Amino acid sequence: MMEKGAVFPLFYLPPIEYFSNLLIHKENILFENAENFQKQSYRNRATIHSPNGKLDLIVPVIKGSKSHTKVKDVRISYDFQWQRMHLMSLQTSYRSSAYFEYYEDDLSIFFEKKWNFLFDYNEEVMSLILRFLKLNIQFKYTETFEKSYQDLTDFRDIIHPKHNSLIHFKPYFQVFEERNGFFPNLSIVDLLFNQGPQSIKYL
Repeated sequence: MMEKGAVFPLFYLPPIEYFSNLLIHKENILFENAENFQKQSYRNRATIHSPNGKLDLIVPVIKGSKSHTKVKDVRISYDFQWQRMHLMSLQTSYRSSAYFEYYEDDLSIFFEKKWNFLFDYNEEVMSLILRFLKLNIQFKYTETFEKSYQDLTDFRDIIHPKHNSLIHFKPYFQVFEERNGFFPNLSIVDLLFNQGPQSIKYL
């Protein structure tokens, strides 16, 4: 059966299952830009494998009208130095991984430059990761918010920190696996830092 396509939200350093699904639907992808912002979702958080276990990296957003802010209007807060903290967490967690240095320079701009809007930030993070993966996808953006789609698979609520992934993940080497065990479906950077150019084969 031919895949008809899918609609995805834009996430910050999305989890591995996000890219596995992008790959399946890569001929016809819609990125959601008309939805309301969802708190406690991957839209502003990523999970990595730190020396002490799973660690959530959260991009703080400026408190506005609680849940009815359009995702494109959500502003990033710089009240504390979260960029420095995220970069240090990534360095502590992955400096000894096989490919960290290979990607570090390109990624570091996201922890130095300031973006006003979360959506723009996520959009540029996404474009860099697609480049890392050498993944060419055909995508457009939604123009209006649709509650549901007839002929597109809808990943806007499926891929969520509180939901278990429907995909079974084969283990791959992780830096602190001996200490903490293997964690499936972490942020794509976990896969990239550990597997490098082989990441796309894993997906």
